[in-house]
Amino acid sequence: MILHGYYRSSASYRVRIALNLKGLPVSHVSHHLRKGEQRAADYLPLNPQGLVPTLVADDGRALTQSLAIVEWLDETYPQPPLLPADPWERARVRAFAQAIACDIHPLQNLRILTKVKAMTGSDDDSQAWARFVNEDGLAACEAMLANEPGPFCFGTRPTLADICLVPQLVNARRFNADVARFPRLLAIEVAANALPAFADAAPAKQPDAE
Repeated sequence: MILHGYYRSSASYRVRIALNLKGLPVSHVSHHLRKGEQRAADYLPLNPQGLVPTLVADDGRALTQSLAIVEWLDETYPQPPLLPADPWERARVRAFAQAIACDIHPLQNLRILTKVKAMTGSDDDSQAWARFVNEDGLAACEAMLANEPGPFCFGTRPTLADICLVPQLVNARRFNADVARFPRLLAIEVAANALPAFADAAPAKQPDAE
């Protein structure tokens, strides 16, 4: 398989974690987002949105969107499972993951921040916006897990929820968000990063890290 991504893309980070948890070998192709390489003519046929990640399977088919990729990996390579067997618990994990992947991350990604800066003429405004989005969304995530004993988001093993949470906390720190307000989330991060699958997927450890 081939993973088209970027070291600092939190969506690519999610897929790296999932691949590591599954123990699956993959080749990495980097597309520098700030240089616009994700919109290059030779990449758009793989991902018409001009985004990362894209996973190219062994048979050459391409799949986009990190949550779709992770769930395909989980269905195709079922061990270890990344979603609970119980339908209700599986839905709760998906709800938490989507709170991050659908409601926090898209509002503070590079495309949106570039637009905010263009509209206001201020990089400070775009950074403040990203900080607000992260703090507001992560506060809800903290509340969602208030009665979960851990050590991970939903129980004693990592799931799709943890795969989404850890990269988002890294993003939040980039914008100087006050993550100290979220002790439950930080405890989960510590537990997750103690696992090689999470630690080895960290942006600083990627070949294209700057």
